[in-house]
Amino acid sequence: MIRAVDNGTGGLDDAVAVLRRGGLVAFPTETVYGLGADARSRPGLRRLYAVKGRPTTHPVIVHLPAASGVDELLAPWAATVPSAARALADACWPGPLTLLVRRAAGVPDEVTGGRDTVGVRVPDQPLAQRLLQRFGGGVAAPSANRFGRVSPTTAEHVRADLDGDVDLVLDGGPCRVGVESTIVDCTGDAPVVVRLGALPREHLEAILERPLDVRVDGAIAAPGTLASHYAPHARVVLVGADELGPRAEALVAAGAHVGVLAAPPLPALPSDVERLDTPGPVDQLAHELYTLLRDADRRGVDVLLAVAPARRGLGAAVADRLTRAACQPTTEREQ
Repeated sequence: MIRAVDNGTGGLDDAVAVLRRGGLVAFPTETVYGLGADARSRPGLRRLYAVKGRPTTHPVIVHLPAASGVDELLAPWAATVPSAARALADACWPGPLTLLVRRAAGVPDEVTGGRDTVGVRVPDQPLAQRLLQRFGGGVAAPSANRFGRVSPTTAEHVRADLDGDVDLVLDGGPCRVGVESTIVDCTGDAPVVVRLGALPREHLEAILERPLDVRVDGAIAAPGTLASHYAPHARVVLVGADELGPRAEALVAAGAHVGVLAAPPLPALPSDVERLDTPGPVDQLAHELYTLLRDADRRGVDVLLAVAPARRGLGAAVADRLTRAACQPTTEREQ
């Protein structure tokens, strides 16, 4: 039976004990809740993949405690630390940035999906940092939900998704950001953004003083980059703001239970359309996005019409999540 604990010392001691015996601990980060296993424990990692329903070829991210020196911190995990990775880590860690680097010898294949790269990050969340400091090692942690589904941003979301399959949940309240970390591949001649996330590309370009290519088509293996991902049970349909009213009317006329996820002001809509309480500012939308998608399912929505924000700054990450949620997989749900 899953156990939820507060952020006291006793809860942290219990969480560390679970990790050290190869168990699973869900814990908050500033982005989403992670499903954590000792990144050196092959049995723990195999159980993590099984609970998630995650393909074993799909890599996970190693979360590390904050430290003063990037090279020393990454030495057990990275064969080398490229200059771009060092510059980004110095500027952004702790924070919602994951770096792909060449993996060091001894990093388990279960972490890397069998690839020669490993994703690493230092989360900016006090409870997560206390857990990592007390554990004293790396914790592999994808989002604490079933693979391909909506990421959790509260402990309640974790319990709803994984009750019975996780040994312990550290409840640190709602996540501050609400969408996953940005992932930058630093293994080539030039760094490349391979997952849009909480740190906008423009911010990273300012740090590196150079433009960054974006390749989020999944060609470079990284978490959260499958075409269909972050999906509620409701069918998500992306529409333009000017299409919202006519599409809602047509779907309602066809007998669908329709929801709308769009920043105000909204056009005239049929009275029985579920209007999700969508904030206008993009940072608030990012914070509430996954809760809104879950709310659509709670209301029994069949079709969720969504208007994506402009694809700049944090809006690019929100639009990316909605696009993947709207993708129709070749099977019932891409796994």
